Amino acid sequence: MAKLLLKDKLAAQRVYLILAGLFIASLVVSNLIFQKFFSWDFFGIYTFEISVGILPYPVTFLITDIISEIYGKKKANQVVTTGIFASFFSLLIIYTADAVPATEWSPIDNDLFTKVFGATTIAVFASMVAYLLAQYIDIHLFHFWKRLTKGKHLWLRNNFSTFLSQFVDTFSVLFLLCSFNKIEWDLFGALLFSGFLFKVIVAALDTPLLYAAVYAFRKRFKLKQGEELKYN
Repeated sequence: MAKLLLKDKLAAQRVYLILAGLFIASLVVSNLIFQKFFSWDFFGIYTFEISVGILPYPVTFLITDIISEIYGKKKANQVVTTGIFASFFSLLIIYTADAVPATEWSPIDNDLFTKVFGATTIAVFASMVAYLLAQYIDIHLFHFWKRLTKGKHLWLRNNFSTFLSQFVDTFSVLFLLCSFNKIEWDLFGALLFSGFLFKVIVAALDTPLLYAAVYAFRKRFKLKQGEELKYN
């Protein structure tokens, strides 16, 4: 691992905090907006029918891959754990806000608020179970491939770790939402296929972004291929 000077350590800490902030924001937002679904015609090849909650979610896997590659497994796991606490804290705030009665002149009445956010409890629970499985699998597999390839072939560990973890995530969250009658079971197969395929496409497309981020980090902190920052 590369040892850092004080100014470099401060710079690394700032970037780590920014990445962690983007990760937590993406995770929390995905739980809040999941009830809206949209369709997307992918160049006439396939029409996706997926929740808008899926849009910010792939960002979390890109960020954990960046952190895993540069800061190491421990720091990546810390971000995941922090995201769990942030999600449950947001759930507590939403639950409290739902319990407080609206005034007569409130633009959003009790029924509308409950309709939009009422399913958030189940959504966060389902998302957290899926999220825990998927993120820890992703980080573990990422470092497994990194050791196996001796720090080479970044594209391989990025995609191979993400593909499997995204399937676990998509399957788990849909299974739980269907089990709690938030989504009809007859939609399970189609949503599973659409959700997983969408995430696979995004994971493949974000590979150049990962390479660009890793290149910038290696140049800034003078890291060798596969080398991680000695952060502490």
